[in-house]
Amino acid sequence: MSDPSFHELADGRRIAYRAHAGNGPATILFLPGYVSDMMGTKALTLRSWAAERDLGFVRFDYSGTGESAGAFTDGTLERWLEEVLAIMDERTDGPLILAGSSMGGWLAMLAALRRPERVCGLLGIAAAPDFTDWGYDEHDRATLRATGRLERENPYGGDSELTTLAFWESGQRLLLGDEIPIHCPVRLIHGDADGEVPPALALRTVAALRSSEVQLWLVKGGGHRLSGHGELRTILRAAADLVELAQ
Repeated sequence: MSDPSFHELADGRRIAYRAHAGNGPATILFLPGYVSDMMGTKALTLRSWAAERDLGFVRFDYSGTGESAGAFTDGTLERWLEEVLAIMDERTDGPLILAGSSMGGWLAMLAALRRPERVCGLLGIAAAPDFTDWGYDEHDRATLRATGRLERENPYGGDSELTTLAFWESGQRLLLGDEIPIHCPVRLIHGDADGEVPPALALRTVAALRSSEVQLWLVKGGGHRLSGHGELRTILRAAADLVELAQ
């Protein structure tokens, strides 16, 4: 695997990214989930698929995660959105399909709202818009306000999952309370056994999106990660659908 390139923001943040040029109708930009990075199964599968079809593909790590510099505890939704927009503006050209996993799906929607002229398609993989709202109960919120941080058991094992008060507060500008004025084609892939992002949230997202070209693909037995062989095939079919619509 080649070493990453680095994009430096005006404040000195160094964001690790990998970009592969192509000649297709659109470049795919992959946005990882919370506490995830650009080396995950979904990112690598999409990257290989894009290369086989001569499509541009860009992936990166938010500051404080993966190969990017910085402290994870400095991360906020707005800070990471700044990084998404910086990569879009300065490391990509032409039409973009934003492919976001979990929190990355939320960031993809926020980025599409800010750069509607660039985004020709949106692929949400277990997308989790507004998870700072519905993903924390009153006890969690009280802990955050009292201590500035919350550690919860990681459902996949390993270190506990950390949320800072700054991150939680940055996520209070919510999308689902109103219509989401995104007009490009959207494909949402969601498992009906997702224990982290309820499938009902995907239905709320479909209803809120203004685009007339929105489809929800529900995967029977699929959990939150959607990294099984059949689940990855579904993600690739959705990506192909969006590329065809970008022609």
